[in-house]
Amino acid sequence: MPRSAALVRRVIKAYDIRGLVGAEIDASFVAEVGAAFAAMLRAEDCGIAAEVNTGVVIGYDMRDSSPMLAAAFADGVTSQGRDVIRIGLASTDELYFASGLLNCPGAMFTASHNPAAYNGIKLCRAQAKPVGEDTGLALIRQDLIDGIAAYAGPGGQIRDQDVLGDYSSFLRSLVDVTGLRPLRVAVDAGNGMAGHTAPAVLGDIPGLSLLPLYFELDGSFPNHEANPLEPANLVDLQRFVVSSGADIGLAFDGDADRCFVVDERGNPVSPSAVTALVADRELAREPGATVIHNLITSRVVPELVTQRRGIAVCSRVGHSYIKALMAKTGAIFGGEHSAHYYFRDFWGADSGMLAALHVLAAMGEQPRPLSELMQDYQRYAASGEINFRVEDAPACVDAVVKSFEQQTVSLEHLDGVTVDLGDGAWFNLRTSNTEPLLRLNAEAGTAVEVDRIVAQATEQIAVAST
Repeated sequence: MPRSAALVRRVIKAYDIRGLVGAEIDASFVAEVGAAFAAMLRAEDCGIAAEVNTGVVIGYDMRDSSPMLAAAFADGVTSQGRDVIRIGLASTDELYFASGLLNCPGAMFTASHNPAAYNGIKLCRAQAKPVGEDTGLALIRQDLIDGIAAYAGPGGQIRDQDVLGDYSSFLRSLVDVTGLRPLRVAVDAGNGMAGHTAPAVLGDIPGLSLLPLYFELDGSFPNHEANPLEPANLVDLQRFVVSSGADIGLAFDGDADRCFVVDERGNPVSPSAVTALVADRELAREPGATVIHNLITSRVVPELVTQRRGIAVCSRVGHSYIKALMAKTGAIFGGEHSAHYYFRDFWGADSGMLAALHVLAAMGEQPRPLSELMQDYQRYAASGEINFRVEDAPACVDAVVKSFEQQTVSLEHLDGVTVDLGDGAWFNLRTSNTEPLLRLNAEAGTAVEVDRIVAQATEQIAVAST
């Protein structure tokens, strides 16, 4: 049946499908999304290689609504004559693995780090190729608004397949974790899917002692939000690392595709530093390879890549842009400030667990504690992402840029505006792709200089907003 255009546009976003369960997303809605996805894939079937599996693999996270919504989606897919392979409880990167292993499109039911009342769907084509606004979501959105044509052929079949063991083995095949020194590894799963995947991947690595925190799968998130990007959600892990004498702490978001790192002192490690470390390891394995970084990662990343004789390519913020560049350039690795890490050998998709294995291997191959090891990859002070809720974002951006005119070396408009102030100092202002926010990121050689940049920008935004 046709759906309200306003509702459909609110729920089917630029990168995924996400909304409040009951009010915006229900079984009927996702069944239609499943039917629209299958119909779109069937229309494309004539142009795909015969070896591509025409089934759809479906996984879901631990939210109470996820099994029901996944089942409804499967009904929609089979109503259009397409088969379904159910992998059950899974992390998002496990779903990407299944899409690569089985060579078929996929759907992951998760709202990632959003509160318990939300749920959503991340879609991909075979080999974990992303489905975004320009690569299918706009078509699905329009089908739901117009109404989906019935399919006259036979319905599809449903089967189950457990891929957790294969997923674990595959990740460990990509990073050599043999012969590591003993390590105590604290892991905060945030009651999310890392409680399912971390024991499978990390639990039987020789010399590694896994110290679990909040491994119980609970989509109500009783301990803290499963969003390690917010500093408050790292506090429990920081305390646990220190109290348990762990060598490292790992924090995952709800669907366990992002991983944040805490050192043995309980201090957070910048995702940019992790990006630089992994890039260093991948370039040692394949000299001259391309590494993608988004434009608000630390400048240490492109500097290190260049020093290691690799090719650094800058991307807009957002996984669809990173994944597109990974495919276009054949890049071996890509990293974002938000702790998304992308690997060519993982079908260009992101895996926080694979990044964690790289960090553990780097630690275990040498004697230094993590705090000392990461000093090699931290050259600058950074503000982190600062958000402003403003009515007229362009006016605020213009005011800030104008106030820095005398200090500006160059301007770049790849994503918002990036202002280079020289001597390693820069800032970026961009509007959010998902929220009515203006986002500021700044970096410089010292914290004092970062504070000065932030203060000046904040003052100008306040003036422009009055």
